[in-house]
Amino acid sequence: MGGTTEASQLARALHMAGFDAVFSYAGRTAAPLAQPLPTRIGGFGGVPGLVDYLRTAGISHVIDATHPFAAGMSKNAISACIETKTPLLGLERPAWCAGVDDHWQRVPDLETAITALPDCPARVFLAIGKQTLAPFAAKPQHHYLLRLVDPPEAALPLPDAQAVIARGPFTPEGDEALLRAHRITHIVAKNSGGSGAEAKLIAARKLTLPVILIDRPALPSRETVGSVPHVLDWLHHHGASTERGV
Repeated sequence: MGGTTEASQLARALHMAGFDAVFSYAGRTAAPLAQPLPTRIGGFGGVPGLVDYLRTAGISHVIDATHPFAAGMSKNAISACIETKTPLLGLERPAWCAGVDDHWQRVPDLETAITALPDCPARVFLAIGKQTLAPFAAKPQHHYLLRLVDPPEAALPLPDAQAVIARGPFTPEGDEALLRAHRITHIVAKNSGGSGAEAKLIAARKLTLPVILIDRPALPSRETVGSVPHVLDWLHHHGASTERGV
């Protein structure tokens, strides 16, 4: 179950190691990156659909390498793997931690992030993807800069917003130039971790910009690792071979 940089790295590693594996995309982007593994795109239909897929496809092990904020999919995977007694491993990138020169305000959820924005008009880099934009219309006085992978299919749900279409990974220099060009005063981001999206935080540190950082959603307990080599070790330890589905 992929969609992250780490998932693509794992796909290459599984392919090189000769595993019979399937890469699953949720279908959030119009043109997902090509993978060296057979690929399926789209949801499963909740826990019952995922249970049926695991059984029908003969999946022996599941690796959840989805985005840290794809909590619904991760919870479904936990439930489906418990029901089918399928070994499950989460590949989780470490969360970002503030340094002494960072100006971060950590908040538990989207609603608190909206409340944390100032009441006076500001220019906000809204680095949260396209799924959860509409609630920010509660603060219509702000100008919002969005960075999206695909062009929006409909009008943006914010009264004063501009979208930049780009796919990461990004560089601190590039993000600093972006923030300067759009005269950004505040950043709202999810604590997704990883190096590919960290550039905006490095740029914010240099520009002494305040960052409102949304904490990751809580998940039920599961086994996790933080790197692709550890996933391969786990697969071998749990009896995976190159003749079964992962």
